[in-house]
Amino acid sequence: MKNIANQRYYLVREDVLTDAMQKTLEAKHLLQSGAVSSIWDAVKEVDLSRSAFYKYRDAVFPFHSIVQERILTVFIQLQDRKGTLARLLEIISESHCNILTIHQTIPIQGRANVTLSLDVTSMTIDLDELVQQFKKLEFVESAEIISSGAL
Repeated sequence: MKNIANQRYYLVREDVLTDAMQKTLEAKHLLQSGAVSSIWDAVKEVDLSRSAFYKYRDAVFPFHSIVQERILTVFIQLQDRKGTLARLLEIISESHCNILTIHQTIPIQGRANVTLSLDVTSMTIDLDELVQQFKKLEFVESAEIISSGAL
């Protein structure tokens, strides 16, 4: 077996992973979230062989799981309505993110831009899920991750 220090890592898009690799990631998520209690249940749920799971389980990881300390910058366009920023901050708090900076523009034509820098080290949900929660709000017109990186 190769020494881990000598291994190289690559960042690849999800759509180029093999089906077995994608299913391994799904099975690992089911196990980590507590949706299933055993590897057998996880692989059965995603229709994957146990041998494929064991082959890839220590080789494929979601991007957000490999960076331990992270700063995320999110750009949000929202309608100028009472309580909008408070609701965004509530979602951030519920997700266990730490707000580092907030910049909100003066509303023009009923719209404002908010840029949030967040420490997501202790975040309890997936990055994509956080952005989706923002987008589901009726007053949010768009929400995008504009940068993420190590602290």
